[in-house]
Amino acid sequence: MSDYEVSLVDDNMQEFFVNFEGPKDTPYEGGLWRVHVELPDQYPYKSPSVGFQNKIFHPNIDESSGSVCLDVINQTWSPMFDIFNIFETFLPQLLNYPNASDPLNGHASSLYMRDPNLYSEKVKLYVKEYANPAFIRGGDFGASGAGKADAVDDESDRNNNDDSDDDLSSVDGSDDEEDEEDDDDDIAGEMDL
Repeated sequence: MSDYEVSLVDDNMQEFFVNFEGPKDTPYEGGLWRVHVELPDQYPYKSPSVGFQNKIFHPNIDESSGSVCLDVINQTWSPMFDIFNIFETFLPQLLNYPNASDPLNGHASSLYMRDPNLYSEKVKLYVKEYANPAFIRGGDFGASGAGKADAVDDESDRNNNDDSDDDLSSVDGSDDEEDEEDDDDDIAGEMDL
């Protein structure tokens, strides 16, 4: 792991953070994620727990918790694998080839299948907003940028929605001018029958 920035949690060799760079030639390129790794007592016979600390937009990574859905980590782990395999092979392959049929992030999965170009734009916005290397190394995980990455969703929703707010009329169908005139004629305490 000498190629990676690793920081131990409380000098504990079983819990640490790894700075993971987005793979080249993917929408994740240029991003940096702080990945939390926790090794169980039975490691390497039992798989480590791996989770992204800063936000990432991917079908197989839960956006809020950072949990990763990857069979080789969760189900088919072997003592032949090690931490280096996770960061050199498994995570880069996951980012390159999402499994949209087994999502942890349903929105990312549907966008990936429906509109790959829009999906790629959204990933790049998340990279810019939440995975800026200068901020991550400084301990900022992009919370101040919340909302900007959702702009792609808003644009997509507008493009997919044929109804316009301009076409909406008032609930009772009457003009505002008539309501104002009627209000002038009402006497306090009187009730129309």
